[in-house]
Amino acid sequence: MVAQSRSASQFHIRGATPKDLTALAEILADSFHSRTGINGWIYPVLRLGIYEDIRNRLNKASPHYVCLVAVVSPTSRPNTWDYPAGTVEMSLRSKYPWPLDSSQYPYLSNLAVHQDCRRQGAAKQLLLKCESIALTWGFQDLYLHVLENNHKAQSLYFKLGYRLHESDRSWGSLLLGQPRRLLLHKRLHARTG
Repeated sequence: MVAQSRSASQFHIRGATPKDLTALAEILADSFHSRTGINGWIYPVLRLGIYEDIRNRLNKASPHYVCLVAVVSPTSRPNTWDYPAGTVEMSLRSKYPWPLDSSQYPYLSNLAVHQDCRRQGAAKQLLLKCESIALTWGFQDLYLHVLENNHKAQSLYFKLGYRLHESDRSWGSLLLGQPRRLLLHKRLHARTG
C-alpha cells in the first residue's frame, strides 16, 4: 500500500472478523516487535502467537470485549476496501486479582496502525469509537498503558484528554533500564448532538 495523505473520514471503524486475523497479526507484530537480529528469526512465531491470541479472544464472544478495525474507505482507495489500517482491543479489567472483584474498568490494548497509514487519523478514530462503546457499557472511565519512551503515542493520548494515572515500577525498568509503562486515564463524558 502506498502512503498517501488521508483525512480521518477516510477510515471506517467496524468490529474485527476472523477474515481480518492475518492482517491484524501482521500490523500488531510489525508495531510491537523488531525484525532485526534474532527477532527476525522469531518474528513469524511472534506473529502466529498474536494471531492465535486474537482468534481466541474473538471466539469467546464476551459482552465486554471488542476488537475494532479501522479500514480504508473505498472513496480514498477503491481497490483496498476493507483493507485493515489499524486495530485496538477493549475489555474489562479488575483493579484487584481476586475473582470476586467488582471494581472493573474498560481497558484499551493493542492499539496499532499499519505503517503506511500512521498519522492520518485512524488511531484517533479507533480511540473515539472505544470511548463511545465504553459509555454504552455504562462506564465513564477508560484506561490504557503506554511506554514512557513512546512520545508519539503519548502526544495523541494527551491531545484526546488522557492523563497520567500512575507509573508502573517493574523489575525490568528498575534493573534493566527498560522504559516504564505509564497508566493513562480519561474521564468520559456523554457526547451531545
